[in-house]
Amino acid sequence: RYCSLSARHESWCWPPRSQRPRSPFRISALWLVGYTNAGKSTLFNTLTYSEVYAADQLFATLDPTLRRLPLDDVGTIVLADTVGFIRHLPHKLVEAFRATLEESSNADLLLHVIDAHEPDRDEQIEQVMRVLMEIGAAELPLLEVYNEVDLLENVEPHIQRDDRGRPVRVWVSAQQDLGLDLLRQAIAELLTEDLYQGTLQLSQNHGRFRALLFAAGAVQSEHYTEDGQSVVQVRLPRADLNRLLSREGLSQDFLDQHTLQ
Repeated sequence: RYCSLSARHESWCWPPRSQRPRSPFRISALWLVGYTNAGKSTLFNTLTYSEVYAADQLFATLDPTLRRLPLDDVGTIVLADTVGFIRHLPHKLVEAFRATLEESSNADLLLHVIDAHEPDRDEQIEQVMRVLMEIGAAELPLLEVYNEVDLLENVEPHIQRDDRGRPVRVWVSAQQDLGLDLLRQAIAELLTEDLYQGTLQLSQNHGRFRALLFAAGAVQSEHYTEDGQSVVQVRLPRADLNRLLSREGLSQDFLDQHTLQ
């Protein structure tokens, strides 16, 4: 059971996987990973306006700390800060942190925080990727966050994209609060790649499906036709929509028939 303690002494816990309630929808989860002292906790604090302990020493962050992070076009997501990785981690510490690190394999997106000013950054990147492979998280979607751009010459905060236009790397300074708007933009783009946005016309017979859409926070607006049918504008990940359809025994044909063009 992973808990964080806010400045107001209110704890918020992420229960063990076996104790998490089943739900037809979920909140997107982002995990910060990276080499020790890459600036993960500083970035975490700046993004979430929190006061998580950050220090220039090994294992300043021993347990994952969770915060809610609202994003435009996405809604509220969960951001988690994790222990830093080092070379030749002692066996006992590996075992102690393994459960913590393995939780990151449930993430929707990993934010790999990299000290852009570190001379050995390539070796540190390799070490982090090795650990992610060991815990089965190497195949997860990953966005590189090159931190401390303010210490580099002739480098401004910016987003690097692949040949498909997808964000793959963002250059920022967590300490100076530079480029974090670009980071939020890149995260939102990656989380909304497979997003359903449309308008559904539902009869009273589909009241339960309508209720599930509202419970998932997917309904942007609603109005009624003269014959009492609900017209809802919805926005949610396709995976979540498919779960809702399946729960009600509805097919893709139902979605196609009830989507207004």
